Amino acid sequence: MGKRRRAREAALSILYQLEFRSENLSEVFRAYWADHPCPPEVQAFAEELVAGTAAHREEIDTLIASHAEHWQFSRIALVDRNILRVATYELLFRKDIPEKVILNEAIEIAKQYGSEDSSRFVNGILDRIRAITRPPLLEAAER
Repeated sequence: MGKRRRAREAALSILYQLEFRSENLSEVFRAYWADHPCPPEVQAFAEELVAGTAAHREEIDTLIASHAEHWQFSRIALVDRNILRVATYELLFRKDIPEKVILNEAIEIAKQYGSEDSSRFVNGILDRIRAITRPPLLEAAER
């Protein structure tokens, strides 16, 4: 498994924990890395994903909710919700990562950690978000 995948999985786990803990990020990171040691580059990328997702959570949640047709945001499974949050953060703020990589990673993580239907659900919402955050003409112009 690649370092970025490990970091995304760690970010998912940390964000999931934050659903139930009110500690500050540095304390959560310290406790997580004590129990799950990783190379520094994995930790750095995971922490960036978590911190960025947390900093933009309201904007990200609003965007996800607006594209989750026939779903109330609060009814989205916590695992799926946090996979969507991380991937949406990457789509919005990490233009250096190709959209195909972001979507593929989110779908694969959803297959591993979500329910039987999670990967299709995550793919559908992220594809709608991708269409407005990275339109095809913009993607071509950036290359």
